[in-house]
Amino acid sequence: MTNEGYTPERDRPDAKVDAKVIVELKGVSKTFGDVLAADNLNLRIREGEFLSFLGPSGCGKTTALRILAGFETPTTGDVLLEGEVVNDLDAHHRPVNMVFQQYALFPHLNVAQNVGYGLKQQRPRVPKSEIARKVREVLELVRLEGFEHRRIWEMSGGQQQRVALARAIVNEPKMLLLDEPMAALDRKLRKEMQIELQNIQRTLGITFVLVTHDQEEALSMSDRICIMRDGRIVQVGSPRELYDHPQSRYVAGFVGTSNFFDGKVSESSGDMTCVTLENGMVVKGEPVGEFAIGQDVCINVRPEQVFLSRNTGGKDTLSVEVKNRIFLGEHTEYLVKHDTLGEFLVLAPRQSELSDGTFNPGDRLQASWDAGTALVLDRD
Repeated sequence: MTNEGYTPERDRPDAKVDAKVIVELKGVSKTFGDVLAADNLNLRIREGEFLSFLGPSGCGKTTALRILAGFETPTTGDVLLEGEVVNDLDAHHRPVNMVFQQYALFPHLNVAQNVGYGLKQQRPRVPKSEIARKVREVLELVRLEGFEHRRIWEMSGGQQQRVALARAIVNEPKMLLLDEPMAALDRKLRKEMQIELQNIQRTLGITFVLVTHDQEEALSMSDRICIMRDGRIVQVGSPRELYDHPQSRYVAGFVGTSNFFDGKVSESSGDMTCVTLENGMVVKGEPVGEFAIGQDVCINVRPEQVFLSRNTGGKDTLSVEVKNRIFLGEHTEYLVKHDTLGEFLVLAPRQSELSDGTFNPGDRLQASWDAGTALVLDRD
């Protein structure tokens, strides 16, 4: 696994590769008693980018966010804000705001009072007319104009999230931290808010840092994603880079859906490696790293890269049985089973089914994929 924490973008023309680094974690670790919650984190966050921390519960992503916010102090290492070490700088003195999962709105205040609360705490005091102007402008930005006098308990979950977002950005922070802010929303509203957040981020040009365990959310919203595991950064890259070029089985399995076939390296030549699977079949794939002959590896194939056919199989096909079929609109998901390799997934686009017909549970088919689409990964 890599823990460099900073991977240059190679495949996204819109990525802010030349933007200045606004925040940097340098060798940051955090322990709580005997628990190592963050382990030697190295990460640069650029001005104006949308970065997500992605990983399962307990991987350290929320700890990293709280260190950035100033709610936690690193046990070792440094947090740099615009080049200055801010390890001991209190959260309320940092040009950073945070939107919490539970929003933390004041139920006894109306919408305008909640949004303007932070402005009223500033010293020297901000004039009331200036507060009213800024509150009005930010409510228009989050599409809540006319809701100034509405009580919080009268708002829907999505509207409350917009209020929390407005309260966070009204102070014009240099970085906005979002701790799984859409976890409590239903699927439809969550999709709408994802689009809304992207639009607001592009409009304001503020650096957004999101913590989420939802891979779809991270893939759809982020300029870069920071994958975490056991308190460590294992890979950082654009959504496309992480999906197409995962550096480990862990990343491949966490970003999107993958099929894995275990085997051993039997031959390596240039940009292709031959792997003998457990059933004796030899397949080729693009190696991610350097592997020795006989080393335990796995072949990684995405479900949409697998083709199903009724034609008689050849040496590079697998004879499978359809176990289940799920219609998902734009494509159909098939669960198929090979006698020795077990079950794996196939995604068939709607267009292919219109021409080839659908397959039914119990059908015997041939599964195959192009060698150039398979990756050879270490069994981490």
